[in-house]
This record gives sequence, structure tokens and C-alpha cells, in this order.
Amino acid sequence: MLNKLLSNLAVDPEPFALCMLDCGWRVCLPAPPVPIFHFVLQGHGVVCDPDDLCTAVAPLSATIVPAGMPHKLETNGKIDNELRIDKPPQDPGICQIIAGTGDEHDLIVACGRINARYGDAIGLFDHLHSVLTVDMSKIPNIRSLFDQLLEEQLKGAPGYELIIASLMTQIIVHMFRLLEEESQDSLPWLAALQDVRLARAIDSIFENPGANHSVESLAEEAGMSRSAFAEHFSAAFSRSPINFVNHVRMERAGKMLDKGTSSIDQVANHVGFASRSHFSQSFKKHTGQSPAEYRVH
Repeated sequence: MLNKLLSNLAVDPEPFALCMLDCGWRVCLPAPPVPIFHFVLQGHGVVCDPDDLCTAVAPLSATIVPAGMPHKLETNGKIDNELRIDKPPQDPGICQIIAGTGDEHDLIVACGRINARYGDAIGLFDHLHSVLTVDMSKIPNIRSLFDQLLEEQLKGAPGYELIIASLMTQIIVHMFRLLEEESQDSLPWLAALQDVRLARAIDSIFENPGANHSVESLAEEAGMSRSAFAEHFSAAFSRSPINFVNHVRMERAGKMLDKGTSSIDQVANHVGFASRSHFSQSFKKHTGQSPAEYRVH
């Protein structure tokens, strides 16, 4: 199932900044609206959550911080100074966040927000509740991939966003291979997608979101009792099966509206709505915009 997960992977990274810390410094970062990715280029330190639970980081380690979690990057040892960042940098190229005054920094971390999804609906890090760190030093070319990514961002040549997304996708693929090997329990959906029973139900939803899905029909697809299926599904994806079905339908509808090749009635029908008005109500509840407003935007 990991192959299917990775073949349906879509990664959309935002520009990276370089956080450069001298000995004895910390950088306090605001709560990101989406998960943030930290990649250690040099040095050792820690990433601390709001409860001061700290995770050690080392060269070529990757850390995912959940959306909505303010956090801190710190060098090892006693902390004497602090730099607070209120909002992410918007400068073109590669912004440098420098904590300290020295020319040689103890800790250099590439930091960037990232949206990684499976299919139309599963945000791979959306339900992460704690900081996740993966040692990627075993991957022979991992530093080269990240160096290429930063170089593309720095040059900003035509099409650089596509190249960055491709390079970041490779990095995320390596990360998930390592997570599978280490049997991490931080991402319950990862184990769920490797359960062939739940995977059959998920495939059925993605392949035909407009079908008349119900908890009973999906449980039958999975070969499980209704109660066991609903319990396992909700535990893995932090939402009920029907809520998930509706989420996939709305995400698929958004993609179809973006393409602009189908009428709103055709989109509604494709995602399982016989009534255009019912579809419009559901879509506006999901996105905050009517289908017509969304298409214009």
C-alpha cells in the first residue's frame, strides 16, 4: 500500500528560509497555518513545543511541526538570548533569520511550510499532534536534493516552483520509507492505509466519490462489521467515514471547478449530488464560497 500512497502523493512547499543560530540562542517561531518542515543543514540543537517538550535534531534530520503549534529552535547548552519571529518572511530568494552576531553559526536549519497530500483529501500531516523528527542521514543523496532545492529557490528561474515541488516530493518519499521501516505510530493514517481492509474502502471513495457511499457499504467493501469499520476509520483519520466522503467530494469538485471544463451541474453530478442547490450549500460550507464564486476566484 505504501507504493499506492506514494504514487498519489502531491507536495506543495512554500519558500524556505534559513534559520541561523549562534551558540546560546533560540528562535521562537509563530504557529504555522499548515505544517512546517525543518531540515538541519548544520549543527545540533532541539525543537521545543509549547510545553517545552524538546526533540533533539542533528545534521540531515527532518522535523515536521504540526499546524497551529508555536515552537522554538534552540542550540544545545545554556540559552542566553532569544529572537522572536512574529510572521513568516516574505522576501524573494532565501530569507536568512539570524539569531546572533557571529560569522560561524552553531545551528543552521532550512524552514518552510509544506502541504503534502494523498489523493484529494488526506493531508499527510494534518492530524499530527506532536513534533515528528526523522533521521535522514542514511539517505545517500539527501543533502544534494536539499541543496538543489535551495539553489532553485535562490535563482528563481522560470519553472523553479515545479522543480522545487519535485525535489521536495523526493525528500518526502524518503521520509515515508523511513517511517514505514521504523513503524512510527505518530501518523495513524499511515498504518491504516497499509491495512488492506481500510485501503479498499479508501480506494472506493477516491475512485468514485459520487457513488452512494454509506458506512454500511464501505464496511462491506472493507470486509468488516459496521461498528469495527467506523471505529478503525475514525481513529485513523480523525473523522467519520461519511465526513471523509463529503470531504473528498468537495475537494474533487474544487479541482474540477479549477479546470473550468465542466459546468457546475456536471460537477455536482460527478460528486454525487442530484440537486445543484444542495451541492452549492455543501460546497459553500466546505470552502466559504459558492461554486460560482470559487470558479471566478
